[in-house]
Amino acid sequence: MPSFAATLTYDTLRFGEFEDFPETSEPVWILGKQYNALTEKDDILSDVTSRLWFTYRKNFPPIGGTGPTSDTGWGCMLRFCGCVLFQIDLITTFLFSDWRWAKGHKQREEYISILNAFIDKKDSYYSIHQIAQMGVGEGKPIGQWYGPNTVAQVLKKLAVFDTWSRLVVHVAMDNTVVIEEIKRLCMPWLDVAGACGGSEGMGELNGCLEGACALAEEETALWKPLVLLIPLRLGLTDINEAYIETLKQCFMLPQSLGVIGGKPNSAHYFIGYVGEELIYLDPHTTQPAVEPCEDGQVPDETYHCQHPPCRMHICELDPSIAAGFFCRTEDEFDDWCMRIRRLSCNKWGLPMFELVDSQPSHMVSVDALNLTPDFSDSDRLERFFDSEDEEFEILSL
Repeated sequence: MPSFAATLTYDTLRFGEFEDFPETSEPVWILGKQYNALTEKDDILSDVTSRLWFTYRKNFPPIGGTGPTSDTGWGCMLRFCGCVLFQIDLITTFLFSDWRWAKGHKQREEYISILNAFIDKKDSYYSIHQIAQMGVGEGKPIGQWYGPNTVAQVLKKLAVFDTWSRLVVHVAMDNTVVIEEIKRLCMPWLDVAGACGGSEGMGELNGCLEGACALAEEETALWKPLVLLIPLRLGLTDINEAYIETLKQCFMLPQSLGVIGGKPNSAHYFIGYVGEELIYLDPHTTQPAVEPCEDGQVPDETYHCQHPPCRMHICELDPSIAAGFFCRTEDEFDDWCMRIRRLSCNKWGLPMFELVDSQPSHMVSVDALNLTPDFSDSDRLERFFDSEDEEFEILSL
């Protein structure tokens, strides 16, 4: 069996020895769950360890057949596609939000099935090969670093081809989340209902299902699980302090998937906060690629961060981020909307984005972008999704 000794990059070496959590009475928030640092430190570390930790890898099959065999130096943002999607698949498809990983234990088949989707080979759904190749359609050559905006669009494209998780990935642009747009995506039968008689309801819809308006069985589900990604710029060169409390509140929401961000060319996956520090997983460690064993098990210890997670002061965060949320049901989405509206009414911070019922007239329609699986409009999409400024889109504040 190959050695899994990690090769540390310059980013990881900055931190030296990993610091433990501070002895503080302030709450620790990790993706919607609150902990006490004084009495629940083991629970905190168990939670963090159970999250999949995607890092640089080396010695995997060449991307595209002749491309790079390592993503060291450029793949950090791409690796966070795996962090976000694995957490979703773990919760929704097979297991549950309180599942915990234990070192040395034989893992459940459901967990192994999910992990196999992220192994670094070309036929895995969410391998570095698939993500990098999909990025080419966004105008990003293989080996080029991605910003939060671009990686959000790549996640959206990958979900189109993922038939086993049925996810809907929606990227909210222009600092605006449109409720009507999301419900149309997550409940496609609503459009069929309109075509088959509109307000007549499900009675008319049932009649149409036998005719030209028929949908595949999986399309008639009442709600497709939603991954909501919101690319934001919370300042010009530094984060505007007016957004800090609002950003913290996002980690407290039960629907939180965390935040993708960091600094230009050095990305981190932020999963929570304590006091004025953000808690994050750092991908800047190069480890050998992993191959499944003959019995189908996957050597998974290098996919779990077994040391205290890194922390940084929230003011050090680059203002360009992508916030993520997951709503498994319509009720969870409605609850998220209610919580976001409450946050918008608070006086101690500015809202990071706007939540509206229907699409404002000034916004570009998603349909106008023609996001189809052949992705022939990458040049036009590039003008919407990226600027020349450090791979980020500058949005209005």
